[in-house]
Amino acid sequence: MSGAIVHEWIEEFGGAEKVVDSMMDLYPDADLWCAWNDAPGRYQGRNVFESPVAHTPLRGRKALALPFMPWAWRGMRTDVKYDWMLISSHAFAHHATFSGVNHDIPRLAYVHTPARYVWLPELDERGNSMIAKTVAGALRPLDRYRASSLSGIAANSKFIKDRIANSWGLESSVIYPPVDVSEISDFNENVLTPREQEFLLNLPSAFILGASRFVPYKKMDVVIRAGALSGLPVVLAGGGPELNRLKNLGIEMNIALTLIEEPSTNLLRALYRAASVLVFPAIEDFGIMPVEALASGTPVIVSNYGGTTETVINGINGAHIHDWRDDKEICNAVDSVLKLDAKVIKESATRFSAERFQSELDIWVRSSIS
Repeated sequence: MSGAIVHEWIEEFGGAEKVVDSMMDLYPDADLWCAWNDAPGRYQGRNVFESPVAHTPLRGRKALALPFMPWAWRGMRTDVKYDWMLISSHAFAHHATFSGVNHDIPRLAYVHTPARYVWLPELDERGNSMIAKTVAGALRPLDRYRASSLSGIAANSKFIKDRIANSWGLESSVIYPPVDVSEISDFNENVLTPREQEFLLNLPSAFILGASRFVPYKKMDVVIRAGALSGLPVVLAGGGPELNRLKNLGIEMNIALTLIEEPSTNLLRALYRAASVLVFPAIEDFGIMPVEALASGTPVIVSNYGGTTETVINGINGAHIHDWRDDKEICNAVDSVLKLDAKVIKESATRFSAERFQSELDIWVRSSIS
């Protein structure tokens, strides 16, 4: 089977890119189409095609480019004959069509979420831009109409399955995304650089970990507060515009706070293993980081809403928080997860392996185009 894999844009880091990695491994003869490719070394030896937007000032400017993408994706051209199109979509990639010899091939979409800034602007800061507010009303019926032309839809969680139903009025299958469960479970700290090993040795013996981009909706300030309430040091791993605010908050709350900017994959895995608990308050469509922590045997505390509730089970591998403003609830959650069995926690992550993802995805693709 010769196919085309389509993705919004290619970045060096990101959970959606890990899904595309797995798709590309599963279908070694497939070509990749994207709005633009900012990680040119990621798929060496493979055909990667960029949209016309990549050659305009909109390249890399997601908030400005998004309103134009529903039209940029239409009528892509190639002389290569494909049997199917597999789309990884979290904005408008599912609008993609080919002209010419591929105009009527099956179009399957693996949906991370319908475009949040259009359907749920309160969850995406891009929805607050003047351009987004102006065009969102017009984009909703267009987005719903074009989604209805897809040959099949798979959601990355039950949470997103419900969002697809509410936004597009369509049914979808659920295929959880791939997580490097085996690699994380078998991780050996010997692969760390000498500097990383020294850094790890100097960390507290027990600490709360927060890992994410340092942006408002990830709520890293809540992780700091959880440390202050529980009396545990806090380690934050990530990077972003809220770095200085988080530093100052740690000083204000008088807690031992360590900030690690842009940790390597290996260092992040070492942090998962060393942490007492990962506190992950953001509402996510699925949430790969909590599963990575589980694969290390580390319990996770999440919100009681969102895709993370499907991976983190109360009293088994973590805890759910109903109200992050409730000091007692946070303290009780931290105390309870510290008593959980690391072996059980690690085992709970195995159902999200990359091998399982590829098997379920291939069965879905073949059944959808047959």
